[in-house]
Amino acid sequence: MIQQSPWIIAVFVALWAGGMDWRYRRIPNWLTVPGLVVGVAVNTAVHGWPGLKTSLLGAGLGLVVLLPFVLIRALGAGDWKLTGALGAFLGPGLLVTVLIGSMLVAGVMALALVVYKGRLLQTLRNIGRMLGAFLRLRLPGAEVSLDNPESVKVPFGVAMAVTVVLCGVGRALGKV
Repeated sequence: MIQQSPWIIAVFVALWAGGMDWRYRRIPNWLTVPGLVVGVAVNTAVHGWPGLKTSLLGAGLGLVVLLPFVLIRALGAGDWKLTGALGAFLGPGLLVTVLIGSMLVAGVMALALVVYKGRLLQTLRNIGRMLGAFLRLRLPGAEVSLDNPESVKVPFGVAMAVTVVLCGVGRALGKV
């Protein structure tokens, strides 16, 4: 049971962050920063020096991989810090699984939201603008960033929470 404690706490942190992101569209620093520290401490206590290494690599990977998306305002800083905290609990290998799953869940959420709001054509045009900007090696315009008040925003913290819970259940059942 003690070996599972990083996963158990990760599920708790992810659920709390997902709830905050759903309700307030923000994931606060008072949850993510201590979450990262606790992730490192728990993995170190449970697994010793290898746990410390795995925890720091997971946190670093999460922060490095998502930083470009924060810088171009395609992802919020709270989501970024949550990813670092979850990486501290899960390590780099499991974090990659959670990130891929979270992207899939967020994609389904985005599709449902775009269809519900009747914004499918606008979204397809925005995707075209973003692809064109990337092909020209330029940043996309402000109309496709989080700064646009009219843009449809998906709470990525919710997608991460769903994925961490599903992976946690799968791990408890011996499937992950």
